Amino acid sequence: MIEKDTIIALATAPGAGAIAVLRLSGPRAIAIAGASFRAAGGAPLDQAASHTLHLGDLMQGERVLDQVLASVFRAPRSYTGEDVVEISCHGSPYIQQQILQHFLSGGCRMAKAGEFTLRAFLHGKMDLSQAEAVADLIASENEASHQIALMQMRGGYSSEIHHLRQQLLNFASLIALELDFSGEDVEFADRAQFEQLLDQLSQLLKRLLDSFALGNVIKKGIPVAIAGQPNVGKSTLLNALLREEKAIVSDVAGTTRDAIEDEIVLQGIGFRFIDTAGIRDTTDTVETIGIQRTFEKMEQARVILFMLDGTLLQGGALAEARGALKDLQAQHPQKQVVPLVNKADRVDASQEREIREALPQALLISAKTGKGLEALEQTLLGFVNRGLLESRDPVVSNARHYEALQKALESVERVREGMEAGVPTDLVSIDINQALFHLGEITGEISTDDLLGNIFSNFCIGK
Repeated sequence: MIEKDTIIALATAPGAGAIAVLRLSGPRAIAIAGASFRAAGGAPLDQAASHTLHLGDLMQGERVLDQVLASVFRAPRSYTGEDVVEISCHGSPYIQQQILQHFLSGGCRMAKAGEFTLRAFLHGKMDLSQAEAVADLIASENEASHQIALMQMRGGYSSEIHHLRQQLLNFASLIALELDFSGEDVEFADRAQFEQLLDQLSQLLKRLLDSFALGNVIKKGIPVAIAGQPNVGKSTLLNALLREEKAIVSDVAGTTRDAIEDEIVLQGIGFRFIDTAGIRDTTDTVETIGIQRTFEKMEQARVILFMLDGTLLQGGALAEARGALKDLQAQHPQKQVVPLVNKADRVDASQEREIREALPQALLISAKTGKGLEALEQTLLGFVNRGLLESRDPVVSNARHYEALQKALESVERVREGMEAGVPTDLVSIDINQALFHLGEITGEISTDDLLGNIFSNFCIGK
């Protein structure tokens, strides 16, 4: 699977900048770069030691393309495990393209998406889960997602899985040996130790599966729908949370006719807020479509902020609001529904007491003045199990890993049930092999061209 040609790509973001870095990797990387590099000190690049930097001119015949800094990394002590040269040039897009075209005509080919990391995986520089964490690290947009990706790139749970898988593989080998001597009624595998290993595996897999609820929302951001009737202050709240005028605010009912989304980060956790059209009966065709989308966004959200106008919550209106809240909670039993009483700055003390008695769960806020917004942020953070992050325990955020972990746990439980029921060893060994397979899928000890192609095609060019 390891290709022997030399690849090149721009490793920095495209466009103008102070510097740009072009990365070459492959058996001829140093030779190809050295053929065009004229070192300021005179020593040829192909004689350079690994992990050294060299200032010089990059030549195209007698023409100087740019003054560059060449970094040399010799195999296997490089990111890819191959010879690698990184050319740091001035960040003009013209210079970048001239250097890229020069090396393409000199024996390199353009790298495919993720090919540098794919080669690192194939040369044993990292396992598959660590390689996937590289892409997650690049894509991380907040502290929590960065922390999870960095932890996994450094080994995370893959090292623990690899260790337990190796022990399970040893037991599988002993059980296979027993089958070879089935006529002599001997046991090579210690059943007590085997049961202990199954317990360890089961506990690890359950812990990792439970962590996915946190990892998935951190990776994608927690969707929060702001819902309620028109003119209760939904758009004002969105603007206050984002600290910018994202949504149009007007006294005219029905101003927001489509969902408006943006994300903020609270203590390292991303929250994706969705301002929706006000819910009411209307004959306006466009507004009706907006209200339909409101219900769709509420279905997709994990948290629903149910906004009410505090100035209107008196008598029958208060009882009606309490009934609407109960209906909303009944319609979305799996979601966190937070009642927000807005315009609290215009509510007197007696009315506030009445509201608190009728809606004890409600947060009284003023989106206009900022009153109560800090309490709202703390409430949202309370829905996230930050204990795993604070304890630095591994967290699963990859859906492919989650699926493989589920299947591995099912196989481990079948092995345990088979042993307790006295199922013949040859049948138990089938489930052991299935568990080994699914655990190996996570780390890449078992992989296919299709799987690798699917994973690395999602990487950026140059990584």
